[in-house]
Amino acid sequence: MSESVQQIDYGMFIMPFHYNDKSLAQCLDEDLELIVKAEELGFSEFWVGEHHAIKCEFMMPEIFIGRAIGETSRIRLGPAPMCLPQHHPARAANQLAFLDHLSKGRLNLAFGPGSAMCDLELFGLSPKNAPEMTEEAMNIILQLWSTDPPYEVNGKYWQFSLTENIDEVTTFGQLQKPLQQPHPPIAMPATSRNSPTMQLAGRRGYEGISNCLVPGNVIANMWQTYHAAAEEVGRVADPSKFKIAKAIFLADTTKDAERIARENSLGQNFKYVCRVFDQGFGRKMFKRDLDMSDQNCDLDYLFSEQIIAASPDDALKRLLDLVEETGPFGTLILMSYDWDDKESWVHSMQLFANELMPALNKALYGVTV
Repeated sequence: MSESVQQIDYGMFIMPFHYNDKSLAQCLDEDLELIVKAEELGFSEFWVGEHHAIKCEFMMPEIFIGRAIGETSRIRLGPAPMCLPQHHPARAANQLAFLDHLSKGRLNLAFGPGSAMCDLELFGLSPKNAPEMTEEAMNIILQLWSTDPPYEVNGKYWQFSLTENIDEVTTFGQLQKPLQQPHPPIAMPATSRNSPTMQLAGRRGYEGISNCLVPGNVIANMWQTYHAAAEEVGRVADPSKFKIAKAIFLADTTKDAERIARENSLGQNFKYVCRVFDQGFGRKMFKRDLDMSDQNCDLDYLFSEQIIAASPDDALKRLLDLVEETGPFGTLILMSYDWDDKESWVHSMQLFANELMPALNKALYGVTV
């Protein structure tokens, strides 16, 4: 194991995913309750997706995080990612700085291009420009946080200035900087082999987050891509900055866990994602072997690769195999879905925090958390 990783922390991510026949108000209440429960169980961080034109995944993460800050006191919160092409960089910089102060420095950041085609269409964006727009917007945000006015931004996608209406006495023209200096921790999500996002994260020393939909060998490739990019610029790639998102559902027995997960919102979500992929670029993201047919990327395959539905003991074996393939990493991010059966979901979280994670850290590092 890497000397830079002393233990694996654990966090949570919601897309979110809810059923369309539930009211949005109920879904948001349950998501807030989920964050409070996660903090009670020792989760170190909680991530929230951003989606605008998907009814079952609708989320405005900055607003939601602002609400969740008042319900919690320790857990770190962040959008994952903030889809930067969909935001004016100056407004994004202000919103995030505001949240960092509001949370007293509990804000995490994740920046990305966004992958929902309906969202891109809604905002008149081209998918081919999204990665370039993301990097430009990120650079502008960091510029605004690290310099004082006047500001002149002449990018390819954004041009603006603040040069005339500046006065030190009245503080006109002054932008707030984040509470955490030089800025809150930045992470970038990855979804593919040889990920350009992991290359960027490695070059800049940001944290990387692997998507929960990819198999173990792709996660390993993401870390290798990150490591190589860091080395190219003379950085030491720190595996403690690498996070792995995983769909895990636990019950007292593996038989019960798999039976429940095949029918609850976890299984329904993967069926939904399959339908989305089938309407677009196919099920390539799921595949360990790219020659595998889409037909064989069925729920049985997903439960053997992407999904861990098991008892804590059997889940531990799966996670140790994953670490053997990917190498060390710093944080395991538990995916959560709709609370269609609150009792079983809370029980799964309790088993994860109180049994699985201590056992994993004891097996790997001789410590318990």
